[in-house]
Amino acid sequence: MDLLHQKDIKLKSKEFTIAEANRYLNNGKETIAKSTIEYGAYTDPKYVSEGAGIAYLAALRAIDAFLISRGFPKNKLPKSVDGYFDAIHQKIPLNGKLSTALKIAYENLHVFAYYRGGTAVKMIKEGLENVKKIIEMMDKSI
Repeated sequence: MDLLHQKDIKLKSKEFTIAEANRYLNNGKETIAKSTIEYGAYTDPKYVSEGAGIAYLAALRAIDAFLISRGFPKNKLPKSVDGYFDAIHQKIPLNGKLSTALKIAYENLHVFAYYRGGTAVKMIKEGLENVKKIIEMMDKSI
């Protein structure tokens, strides 16, 4: 296989990974939207938990796309949030903005909504906004 063909495969892989990140984010939002809102909170924590978990994974997929674009082996991608923070600090420019966005997405969506059953609309929206920021930062950096 010639070098040009290998590069095309790699590019499709990065584009596919960013597209997957956007798909996860949209699917997470759709799942959360199945719950009605009353008094500033979602009324069905099941939908919020599911959607928040899916949306959080979108942030990780976007970071994966960047790492893959920089030659990071797919089988060596981070397997924990600490691994993602380490990779950000070692490999990614703008790591302060990215670290902050990931911290907010992790806390609001993964910890508070997914694990703890949090349903506050503002908290969920802030988490989703930060996932979107992560995807956009990673897409621009590829």
